[in-house]
Amino acid sequence: MKAIILAGGRGKRLRPITDYVPKSLIPLNNIPIIEWQIRYLKKYGVKEIIICTGYKAEMIKNYLEMKKNLGIKIKFSVEKTPLGTGGAIKQAGISIKDKSFFVINGDTITNINLKQLAKKPNSIASIELKTKFGIIETENCKVTKFKEKKEISDLWMNAGIYHLEKDLLKDLPKIGDIEKTVFPDYAKKGKLKTVKFRNVLWHSIDSFKDMEECSLELNKK
Repeated sequence: MKAIILAGGRGKRLRPITDYVPKSLIPLNNIPIIEWQIRYLKKYGVKEIIICTGYKAEMIKNYLEMKKNLGIKIKFSVEKTPLGTGGAIKQAGISIKDKSFFVINGDTITNINLKQLAKKPNSIASIELKTKFGIIETENCKVTKFKEKKEISDLWMNAGIYHLEKDLLKDLPKIGDIEKTVFPDYAKKGKLKTVKFRNVLWHSIDSFKDMEECSLELNKK
């Protein structure tokens, strides 16, 4: 299997760090996000990775060229102008000859089982939505229970990890997001599936708080 990492964004919400380094090179426990992702993909048998880059692409290239011990083939698909997630996958996917491939957002840290995802074509990994706020249960205006960051059962969110068929590339826009174009269309036509994961490690690194919480959880693994 091959995989595409979507790492072309500017990471504006993590400024001022991302004024100097791309989001993919932000370290979590002294290891950049992109290296965590490469290790994860390799664990599940991915042999080749195409990294979609744009913002500060040379820094990502230079870092990975220095890392000789990753044991996986790495290619780059550089966006001269932002293409969106759909356009980035379309450009990178041209070089993939396999029937299907994985895609992961460049800011996602997880241990979701890709072998389970691979069983369904054109599928999205989904996880139970977890609130960012404390949940209170009430009775007659009295708080009876307080739960911090409770998982909301049977409400599922896109985990930013996909198993896509090669044929899907023709339907992707040259510029635009897959989440706003192909996915809604395929969902309407019954051509999009999901694999649900409960109680997994999953973080999207969008803030300094995300960095802190993810680092703490990685320390436990």
